[in-house]
Amino acid sequence: MQYFQTRFLEEADKFIATLDTKEARKVFYNIDLVEQTNDPRLFKKLQKDIWEFRTKFGGLQIRLLAFWDKTDKEETFVLATHGFIKKVDKVPSNEIERAMKIRTKYFENKSKK
Repeated sequence: MQYFQTRFLEEADKFIATLDTKEARKVFYNIDLVEQTNDPRLFKKLQKDIWEFRTKFGGLQIRLLAFWDKTDKEETFVLATHGFIKKVDKVPSNEIERAMKIRTKYFENKSKK
């Protein structure tokens, strides 16, 4: 069973393109796993509307921030806003703010369509 689908916004795509093949493969593997299992170790709520995909690989902590779009009753999906390599335990607040801005812009654009 698939709990949700993940879509990648432009900045998330650009970030993944900077990873080497093995790192990117592990990120996609984990996202695929989360879509099937909803494992909180791999996909965790950070605050009200922002979640993070968590991948550990080769000593790196790779993070993709994301939010839910539940505006379509039949299809729920998660949008990855952007990614970064985490160097400290706590997710930097500027990364969360960046995800919030991308989320706001996404819903503004969607309501115009």
